[in-house]
Amino acid sequence: MRGRPTTHDNDAVVLKAQQVFWEKGYSAASLQDLQTATQMGSGSLYNTFRGGKKELFSKALQQRREAFMAFKKEMKQHEAPVELIKDFFRSLAEADEHTHMKGCIVANTVTALAFVDSDLEAEAVGILKDVERMFTDAIREAQRSGAIANPADAAVLGRYLITCWNGLNVTRRMHPNKEKLKELIEMQLSALT
Repeated sequence: MRGRPTTHDNDAVVLKAQQVFWEKGYSAASLQDLQTATQMGSGSLYNTFRGGKKELFSKALQQRREAFMAFKKEMKQHEAPVELIKDFFRSLAEADEHTHMKGCIVANTVTALAFVDSDLEAEAVGILKDVERMFTDAIREAQRSGAIANPADAAVLGRYLITCWNGLNVTRRMHPNKEKLKELIEMQLSALT
């Protein structure tokens, strides 16, 4: 006998759960929090995501990967991809205080799940390494075309940018002030001139 038909959009459910994880972190997000956010009972939630909370979190991380991959696609079509990277960083300063306090769910995962869940930590690290490669490739091309004069190895500059990203996501919690963040971001982006 079949159960009740599925009446929800999995992507929308994952997005709602992602917000809970982003706000509370993986460990602090309870089943009740996830049920409330997704408007699903525990049975429906576990029938849809048989791996439970871990599978749901993994899918939330994958939604972030997809967002970065969409950005990568946009960069490939743009005449000045490094300018898009700069705008990406600059947009951090424009966020509201609540967004600053959340940080980056991917970077948060690397630190929060170190020594807690190596699979989820590795997933998050993989996403950040993909972003680092995306930065590196764009920088290398910009150096070839003369758009970036900095002679440093493109891989080092790509790693520098991901380090800046990770650091900014902590610093914006310390200083959720647009002007302070703008100054810091511009100083960091000066490496791309």
